[in-house]
Amino acid sequence: MRDPAYLGLVDEARTQPWLVVGLGNPGPRYAGNRHNVGAMVVERMAADPGVALRAHKARAAAAEIRLGTLPGGLPGPKVVLAVPSTYMNESGGPVSALMKFFKIPAERLVVIHDELDIDFGAVRLKFGGGEGGHNGLRSISKSIGTKDYLRVRLGIGRPPGRMEVSDFVLKDFSATERRELDFLIHSGAEAVELLVHRGLDDAQNLVHAR
Repeated sequence: MRDPAYLGLVDEARTQPWLVVGLGNPGPRYAGNRHNVGAMVVERMAADPGVALRAHKARAAAAEIRLGTLPGGLPGPKVVLAVPSTYMNESGGPVSALMKFFKIPAERLVVIHDELDIDFGAVRLKFGGGEGGHNGLRSISKSIGTKDYLRVRLGIGRPPGRMEVSDFVLKDFSATERRELDFLIHSGAEAVELLVHRGLDDAQNLVHAR
């Protein structure tokens, strides 16, 4: 007979979806920008199981997947992967609409985004708090009426010299950074899976120790 706690975990995974949103700007002009690294992670998470992100009426590209596997080999939690099709500073509208459409509460929203205050290549996890001047986060917090949602913060570092932040985030990764970019994207996707499967505290302990 199965452990009741295990059965509860399985039931929750089957019935309670998560929304995982990768932030960026739309179109090929911005696709390789530092500001789009969150979207890159979601695109990788969809590509790995061979799922296509498709246009959704919420002004986003979205797909539903099972993320990983549960103990015993059963399919993992339901996850809606999404990338807003709006510009970064209008990300909140699509996120709010997706939450309403899929009936997902704020505590099961995970937003993946670029972070200036973290060294390039590092990943940090956070729940709530300020937006640090990030226009995408600010738009989401305003649209859904709370700052209390999970964030996967992908370090891109600070601009060199006197370069403006806006110029820095809207430039492609440097040649040196591109050699490590795949690792950063992989680490971001892995952090999301840990967060969904194990909760914030355990995921932070594992991710922040690297």
